[in-house]
Amino acid sequence: MSSLKIACATVNQTPLDWTGNLKNITNAIEEAQNSQVDLLCFPELTITGYGSEDLYLSYWYPQKALKKLEKLIPFCKEITVAVGLPVRVQEKVYNCMAIIENAELKAFAAKQFMAIDGVHYEFRWFTPWNAHEVIDFDFFGQPIPLGDIVFSKNEVSYGFEICEDAWRGEVRPGYRLKEKNIDVIFNPSASHFAMGKSIQREDLVKNSSTLLNATYFYINLLGNETGKMIFDGEILVAKNGELLSKNEILSFADYQIQIFDYDKNKENYPLVDSQHFKNEEFVKAASLGLFDYMRKSKSRGFVLSLSGGADSSSIAILVAEMVRRGVKELGIAPFLKKLGLVYIPKTAHPEKEIIQEIFTTAYQASDNSSYATFQSAKSLAESIGAKFYNWEISDEVKSYTEKIEKALGRKLTWEKDDLALQNIQARSRSPIIWMLANIENALLLTTSNRSEGDVGYTTMDGDTSGSISPIASVDKYFLLQWLKWAEVELGYAGLKSVNALQPTAELRPNENHQTDEQDLMPYSVIVEIERLAIRDRRSPLDIFYILNEELPIDKETLKGYIKKFFKLWSRNQWKRERLAPAFHLDEFSVDPKSWCRFPILSGGFEEELKALDEE
Repeated sequence: MSSLKIACATVNQTPLDWTGNLKNITNAIEEAQNSQVDLLCFPELTITGYGSEDLYLSYWYPQKALKKLEKLIPFCKEITVAVGLPVRVQEKVYNCMAIIENAELKAFAAKQFMAIDGVHYEFRWFTPWNAHEVIDFDFFGQPIPLGDIVFSKNEVSYGFEICEDAWRGEVRPGYRLKEKNIDVIFNPSASHFAMGKSIQREDLVKNSSTLLNATYFYINLLGNETGKMIFDGEILVAKNGELLSKNEILSFADYQIQIFDYDKNKENYPLVDSQHFKNEEFVKAASLGLFDYMRKSKSRGFVLSLSGGADSSSIAILVAEMVRRGVKELGIAPFLKKLGLVYIPKTAHPEKEIIQEIFTTAYQASDNSSYATFQSAKSLAESIGAKFYNWEISDEVKSYTEKIEKALGRKLTWEKDDLALQNIQARSRSPIIWMLANIENALLLTTSNRSEGDVGYTTMDGDTSGSISPIASVDKYFLLQWLKWAEVELGYAGLKSVNALQPTAELRPNENHQTDEQDLMPYSVIVEIERLAIRDRRSPLDIFYILNEELPIDKETLKGYIKKFFKLWSRNQWKRERLAPAFHLDEFSVDPKSWCRFPILSGGFEEELKALDEE
């Protein structure tokens, strides 16, 4: 024989949910067995979930993972299963794939390279395995080979490149597998979602199949594991540089299985036509992220301070899409069951009913709020079915202002106290919206975006106050175009008023005609500066040279924008340290834990900005 029915299974796991994680694995194995699958491969660290953080450093956690593996082995009759878990050998922990064949543990294949970029800190927990090295590991009294190992079944040889292993160029393990004429290479991964990343993965898988002269399988974890990273559950198969199989990513299901009939002697397979749309990827990932965050935190829904502007409106649409997409994929009853909700829809519009049950919004007007934003918020909430309240915060603002005026012995004025008078309005909204979230046993959604995080254009304990910040890793320029796309392509007519408004904080008196871009700079410029400063780590002078060639802006204005960005960036790191947990949705973010670390106190690029003046 030279053929295998191969399946790849993506699973939505949660650290410390041992029972739920094992159930997802065994359910996937059972489905594969019922389909007469010969070989089933799961992603890396499937048993524990990838995001276990410093739990990996403890003695008991890897040991318990081994206990769960022991419990899993009897489920693997008449099938070969590869499943990921951490394995501790004395003081070192290794990221391994356990290979079980017909209910017998055969070996552990160990990861040889660790990811240490962006959101990944694997060297903190894991030790890279040495090439060619194999040891005997004591698995509850039984010696099991562990290390750099290859396998075979039905005259088909196979080996592993575990996630980061495949991204290491000429030193990647795949080249040694090629020297051994391995037929099939599996890449079990825990690769975080980012818009556009699927294209890179497809290129990796297709190129690897050619470079390594093997049929290449890629299997990723699924879902929002621990609040920030979202895994898209992508499964890919390629041979001879052609994509042969690809699943529907970002599923609401507990697991997915993709089956591929492999024949060693077959050359021509049907090809897959893969398409990528950034706007669609964003809404799919964010809606799944919200779904998992709500159910895994055991919350009863969401609360949002809906201003009628772009940021809060985009979040409202993401919640509505969470319901629409979840119901469409799972069905009404399973969707509600996964959220832990006991509810039976009574009308012909079940999605709106569900939104009414789980989503509460409120428009909190100050003296500077406009009728246009009130109408925008109200019409959007009603169009998607969310509960909508509105109230004024004028009394609270007046009370706070009068108290401080009495303490200071003077009146506050816009000429002298502009920032304080703006911020007290945003902060006055926080206690009451938190109260509503507590009453509803719901998650409070914050509305800061990445552009605001860059420059600190946000009020601490005001609009930053909340449980989760769904759009904090996405720039405002993208969000503005996405809302126009969502109005047309997703059919949200309630966005018409939102898209007609110019972004404004509405914190100064109306006669000032305050807008976000007047306070800062054009959002299109911010996104170009942050791309070079944060993602590419360029100096202010380098950025000036690059953007002076790329943007139709006069030199002095451009210098002013760059100076302003870096001054505000360095001054507001303390704010970014306190932002609510944010989904990682784009190729980079300003989250100091999971992407960009910067000192809270610094010299503020003073010498670097002086160099701009001298240019």
